[in-house]
Amino acid sequence: GPRRRRRWIVRTVCTQRGRFRLGPLTLYSSDPLGLFPRKRELPFTSAMIVYPATLDLPGFTPPMGMLPGGDAMRRRTHYVTTNVSGVRDYVPGDSFNRIHWRSTARTGRLIVKEFELDPTADIWIVLDLDKFAHVASPWTAPPQDVGPAVLRHERAGLTLPPSTMEYAVTIAASLARHFIIEDRSVGFVAHAQHRELIQPDRGERQLTKILETLAVVNATGDIPFAQVLTSEMEHLPRHTTVLAITPSTDPSWVAAMRGIRRRGIHGMGVLLAANTFASAPPYLDTLAELLASAIPTHLVFHGQDIPIALSRRVTTLEMASVASEQEVEA
Repeated sequence: GPRRRRRWIVRTVCTQRGRFRLGPLTLYSSDPLGLFPRKRELPFTSAMIVYPATLDLPGFTPPMGMLPGGDAMRRRTHYVTTNVSGVRDYVPGDSFNRIHWRSTARTGRLIVKEFELDPTADIWIVLDLDKFAHVASPWTAPPQDVGPAVLRHERAGLTLPPSTMEYAVTIAASLARHFIIEDRSVGFVAHAQHRELIQPDRGERQLTKILETLAVVNATGDIPFAQVLTSEMEHLPRHTTVLAITPSTDPSWVAAMRGIRRRGIHGMGVLLAANTFASAPPYLDTLAELLASAIPTHLVFHGQDIPIALSRRVTTLEMASVASEQEVEA
């Protein structure tokens, strides 16, 4: 009837991250026969931010000793850290640099120190936004399923375009969510046309800050990733963990990772195989240097399931297998 109000909710799948403005709206209505159509313009607008997709990473397990801190990590470790938790009797296999000589002299038997992991170390996610490193192929989003919108929403899966940028953003968002859920202190830094910096913190509010930043970043920077790593990480305290996400095949960023490790900062690389997304230099030399530098590395190909890619680190044997496959394809 006239002057009655109706309200309905329409669900849809947002396939493109970013900041958008909705409106103005145009309402159309008519009688059942279409004889008296009506149209009304509504000038109202509202802003909307579409966050990047985040994926569960149940298989992501950084090397033991590389990721100190957090309640879940407050336990004794066989790694030598700056945090001595106590002493105990020597057992075969203990390193001699763990021996506590004063207690050994006092008791007349070998006594070794026990260590625990640092409960306060931060995690930094560093995203490469160098426009010369990222590549993409032409792509058209697949059409959404027909039928009720609520069913389309339930059936929708994640389909990323063949773009190293979109994969890198999804990986960064997923890692941030993963660590925030584990109550870790997470920071974020990237350089595009200007510097994006979020100081480490915990909680849902921190995750929202990171996702809002990732929703709008793009590969528009012109600063090499090695320079970003060197300049941003030089003031970090020891035992901080740095997760570097990049498609760059420039070996200088690997050298930068070695440099920050010499200062007691843990590093891990997520290397996107750019030549599987579009025409780009091969990544094998960069991967070989990462492995030779003993930097834990995850390799991500276009079309690969990201949680699976982040569940396993590349080994020398796996790299040899990949190299052989590429030689056969060539």
